[in-house]
Amino acid sequence: MASEDSTFDIIITGAGLSGINAAYLLQSELPNHSFTVLESRDDIGGTWAFWKYPGVRSDSAMALFGFPWYPWTEGTNMADAHLIKKYMEDAAASQGIDKKIRFNHRVTSESWDSEEQRWTLHVDFTSSDGTVFEKIFKTSWLVNATGYYSYEKPRPTVIPGIERFQGEVVHPQFWTDEVKYDHKRIIIIGSGATAITLLPALAKTAKQVTMLQRSPSYVVSLPAKDTLLQFMERFMPIQWAVKINWWIRMLAETLFVQLLLNFPNWGRKYVVEAMRRQLPKGFDVDKHFNPRYDPFEQRLCLCPRGDFFKALRGPNASVVTDHIETVTENGILLKSGETLEADMIITATGLYMVLLNKIDVFVDGVRINDTIGQRYIWNGVMLEGIPNTGFITGYVAATWTPGASTRTRQFIKVIKHAEKTGATIAAPYIDKAERARLPKEPCIPNSSTYITEVRDRLPLVANVGPWRNGKNWIEDAIRLWFGLITTGMRFTSWNWAKSD
Repeated sequence: MASEDSTFDIIITGAGLSGINAAYLLQSELPNHSFTVLESRDDIGGTWAFWKYPGVRSDSAMALFGFPWYPWTEGTNMADAHLIKKYMEDAAASQGIDKKIRFNHRVTSESWDSEEQRWTLHVDFTSSDGTVFEKIFKTSWLVNATGYYSYEKPRPTVIPGIERFQGEVVHPQFWTDEVKYDHKRIIIIGSGATAITLLPALAKTAKQVTMLQRSPSYVVSLPAKDTLLQFMERFMPIQWAVKINWWIRMLAETLFVQLLLNFPNWGRKYVVEAMRRQLPKGFDVDKHFNPRYDPFEQRLCLCPRGDFFKALRGPNASVVTDHIETVTENGILLKSGETLEADMIITATGLYMVLLNKIDVFVDGVRINDTIGQRYIWNGVMLEGIPNTGFITGYVAATWTPGASTRTRQFIKVIKHAEKTGATIAAPYIDKAERARLPKEPCIPNSSTYITEVRDRLPLVANVGPWRNGKNWIEDAIRLWFGLITTGMRFTSWNWAKSD
């Protein structure tokens, strides 16, 4: 039975970027509601406290990636992980959110009971001496902000012969300070954001760094400094400058993304030519940096100050586009017959995507984890048939935080309407006839392998009505401000639901 201090109006799971942001929005817009944040680890930060590989940083401009309510004022465009973590700690402390967080509380199950009209959470609490106790929490509303990938498990990848390698094999997800790479010959397998970040960081002290990719990626440089913000600070108060900068950045990002999506041939030429100008003269751009897909079919990789391209202009960094025949004792034999020698192989091969990582979710006794891929998502935040809970994620093709904010606000809008009308249960609902007519599209229409492999575990969208997972802030904001909260949503009390 839950004690009084473990029963809340709202519970947030996860103290990463989305969880901290949700906590601020909830306490600002629902000030009379009790809430707590349950965090499985012993620290704030989520992704930014977890990843330790060299060079780990944001892959979006901090003017948008940071919190609008606690602006990033350092003037840098892209920040290292430890600076983002410190920023999140300061932001949480500034609003008293840090006092709401319960660390070392790992949620193992979430169970909704329609008769009780509440969620029951079973939680493993690890004490300071390492002893694990089970706690029970209860809440009327639940915000899942645990992200979309597993911390414990990377994307399973078969690399033929990897067990034969006599050197060190490291996955970036499990990087520690014990990994030493100075003066070593390193092969990075992969071409995504992690590989693009690792190459220039490792090249500073490694003997040789080779990024081995099956297919190229688009890489775009951002200036080191937020020069627009720095300019405006000279003429107006910082609070004004930050807000104006946010709007300019948001409009510019949305316009850029939409231009590349709607004019893919122009977009490809624009990005490829920008890369060509930064690469060494004579570099085979068509082979190594001309992807087979259009821009934003997969996420663009960003690099600050063009550090990735600068490394490739140096003597000890290179890119090889080929397929692996097998790993040998001393390196990798490629399909082309070329051999790459190495002392260390880094497998930057992607994330293992999963919602509700290691949390079993039940609705009236029925486990729903295995049916998430059969359910439609409502306005990017709630799942069909699952009451009183929001799943907070950000954008894939644009900056994460604005998406997480609009989806949290959409969920708050649901709570406010429920309480205004006397409802105690709110769940997205589609009648059978309508459901039969709805298209079944993936909620993330991204062609990256680590996403396409798990589409059966991710919700559906129809891209009509509220059954969408918004792609940019402007579309989501319009639906938030002007959309009818009752469309596709059933608000009830238990007595009504019981007779339905």
